[in-house]
This record gives sequence, C-alpha cells and structure tokens, in this order.
Amino acid sequence: MVLNLVSLFLANVLGVRAAWIGLVEGVAASVASLLQVFSGSLSDRLRRRKALAVTGYAVSALSKPLFAVATGWGTVAAARWGDRVGKGVRTAPRDALVADSIGPGQRGLAFGLHRAADTGGAVVGLGIAIAVVLAVQGGGLRLHGDAFRTLVWLSLAPAFLGVAILAFGVREAPPPPATAAGPRVGLRGLGRRFGIFLGVSALFDLGNFSDAFLVLRAQERGLAVHEILLVLLGFNAVYALLSTPAGSLSDRIGRRRVLVAGWLLYALLYLGFARAGSGGQVTALFLAYGAYYGLTAGTAKAYVADLVPAPLRGTAYGSYHAVLGVIDLPASLLAGILWQGAGSWSGLGPAAPFHFGAGCALAAAVLLALLLREPQPAPGPDPEDGGEAPDLEEPVVLPVTEVLDLHGFRPREVHAVVDAYLDAARERGFREVRLIHGRGKGVQRAQIQRRLARDPRVEGFADAPPEHGGGGATRVWLRPT
Repeated sequence: MVLNLVSLFLANVLGVRAAWIGLVEGVAASVASLLQVFSGSLSDRLRRRKALAVTGYAVSALSKPLFAVATGWGTVAAARWGDRVGKGVRTAPRDALVADSIGPGQRGLAFGLHRAADTGGAVVGLGIAIAVVLAVQGGGLRLHGDAFRTLVWLSLAPAFLGVAILAFGVREAPPPPATAAGPRVGLRGLGRRFGIFLGVSALFDLGNFSDAFLVLRAQERGLAVHEILLVLLGFNAVYALLSTPAGSLSDRIGRRRVLVAGWLLYALLYLGFARAGSGGQVTALFLAYGAYYGLTAGTAKAYVADLVPAPLRGTAYGSYHAVLGVIDLPASLLAGILWQGAGSWSGLGPAAPFHFGAGCALAAAVLLALLLREPQPAPGPDPEDGGEAPDLEEPVVLPVTEVLDLHGFRPREVHAVVDAYLDAARERGFREVRLIHGRGKGVQRAQIQRRLARDPRVEGFADAPPEHGGGGATRVWLRPT
C-alpha cells in the first residue's frame, strides 16, 4: 500500500520532476533484477531456496521506515532501492521454490495461484490505504505527506508478519539434483529457446516502464488520490481473479499463446492510456490492465521453468530477471524524459511514453509468435522404420543430472539429445533417470519410448509416478557400463 504512492509522494510532496522519478524507479527495478541472477545461482548451488527468500523479504521490511523519515528525494531513493534489494534477493529463489514444488502439468496453475494470493493481499492493503487517506487528508487531488507517512508506519506490521509466516510456516520441497559443473551465471546450458525468449522479453520490457507513470497519468487526467487508490484496488482485484485461471489456461493451450495475447492487450491498453481524455477512461483502462497482468505475470515465470533443465531453474530465473533489469533503468528513465523532458527540453508530453510502450509490445508479440513455436510432433524418419535422428544444428551444453527436461529443444533435436544424454548418464554411473517430454497429444512420448524399447543401453522404462510428471515424463533404468 506504500509503494503505489511513492511516485505521488515524490511529485506532490517533494516536487520531483518526472525524469528524476523515472531514474528512481528505473534504478530500483534494475537493482532488483540484477541481484536475482546471483541469488538464483546461489540457490542452485546451495540447493536451498527458502533461506534466501526469507532474507529478501526481511531486507524489504527493514527498509520501509526510511520512507517515513524522508525529507528529500535521496532518502526516498535509498528506501526504494533498499526495498528492491530485498526483492532481488528473494524473487528467483522463491520462483524456483514454487517450480520445484509442482509438476510441469500444473506449473502454470501454481504460479497463477501464487500471483493471485500476492495480489489479493495488495487489494486488502489498498482498502486500508483508501481509509487512511480519506481520514487524514480527505478527497484532495494531491497527496499529503502526513497521509503517506501514516501508511508507511501501518505497513510495517504485515511486512514483518509475512517474513515470519514464510520462515516458520513453509516447508521446502526436496530440491532437484545439483549439476555436475555447479551453477552458472549467464545463458550457457540454458538452451536456444530460452535465449530467444529472453531477447524478445527484453524488447517488450523496453516499453514496459514503471507503473508509477500510470499513477501519474491518472492524476494528470484528474483523479484524486483516494480515487487513484480505488482504481488500483480494482486493478489488483482483476489481476487476482484472472491469475489462476490464466495459469491453468497456459497449462492447456501453451504458454506462448497466452503471452502473445497478453502482450497484444498491453499494446492496445497503452495506446488507450496515450489517448485517454478523462479520469473515467483511465479508470476503465486500468481495470483492463489488470487482465494483462493476470495473463502474463505467472505465465512468463512458468514458461521459463518449461524452457530450462530443472537443476538450473534458479540460474534461469536470475538470468531472466537480470537481463530485464538492464532494460528497466533506460525504460523508466526514457519514459520520464519523453513525458517531461530534461534540461531545457520540455519533452513530448504525457502521451509519448505510452505510444513508445505500445510499439515495443506489438513488436515483441509478433516476434514471440514467429520465433517460438509450440512443440509439434517431429517430422522425418519414423523410429520404427529404423530412421536415424537428425544431428543437432548447433552444439548444446547439457547439465548431466538424473533429470532431462526436453521442453527446451526443437522436436527434431529431441532424439539426438536423448541419445547423447543416455551415454553421459551411464558414464556418470546413473542407473535411473527421468525424461520430461510433456503430455501434449502423446506423440513425442510414444516416439521416445519406441526408441527406448530398442536401445541396448536401456534395461527398462515406464511412465513416471504422478508426483514426478505422470504421463508427461518417462523413468528409464540404464544398464551399467
């Protein structure tokens, strides 16, 4: 309930220009994202996710009192950046903790449920914020410092309660096996498809500047502070209601399709924000903006888990957020400059950053639709006819563990990857491994199992138990070398 009003506190109480607000928000987002690559990689190496998540939430809680004593934008920036340091420490390990706790067939549902719970808490917080603002300052257009500081002190209780619940009320699932080479920071070993998704996401993020500018746009179009909070409450309610069904939908029809739809919706909504002529139009756009969040926030995280091997999920989430973090600073800084200018230049006006964001989102949606297809049955020789698997078009570095996730490979690459993996697994002395191929229509499962039946290295195989993927994965028992 505090972070939603930071931009208004800076603009209304401290008189900070939009470009500086963009700097504060951009650095905050970048700090959070860049830290996640290290916390995610560390969680892979330690094979412990919860301790890092608890630490991150605690750091964010401890930074909040700085907002209450701030008399200049520097102190606000320190508080905002401290809060984001906590977010950077916790997010990748927390996301990996969620991914480790659920099978691939329900991963979208799990992340959607997590986002729904998180956003449900935001709805309650915003309800409290509305009551406090009306009680302290009434229905004024501009935020008063006393109302903001009262909210800061009230926010400390739920912040520290959340830390305690995570520390003492959550049991960590057994982590996946560690990689032989240990965790890596970067893209090596994470797969070509993950790299493509990361690049396209970076383009989208360039136009996905801080939501602080949406709050400023709402005020610029005439909404009072308590009305902005009501709009944000409605936005979060829509977000919470759609997150779980959208995640479940992505389990059924594919994450890429849901993400493309969400990014196209984003482009349309930002065009609407650019052209909005009244507070009522901004209100309607904000509510629809909750649908964009519901479609994409949990789905994108589930998609990352689908694209990389299980033991490297922490590193993948860290790399994903770190690359986006590099973009967050110029995105928000550029939005502030386009809005209000810098130096003697007065900028292009409040509509300009939203036009730019819509263009980036449209381009990213088109590229995602064209460059990353949903997995389809592999063309080429039928394994039953003795056909050979095609060679890989480029070298692939596989972390050799007891689990191989095949979602990150093109269908025509799968058999060559499995062949190389089985050799490496036997060399490591593994007697049992698991191949994750997904359910789909069952074509890839059937092709893989037909090859396994004819493979002299294989002693036997069967569908995995339900808790390890069921028909979406195959357990393989290997003959000793």
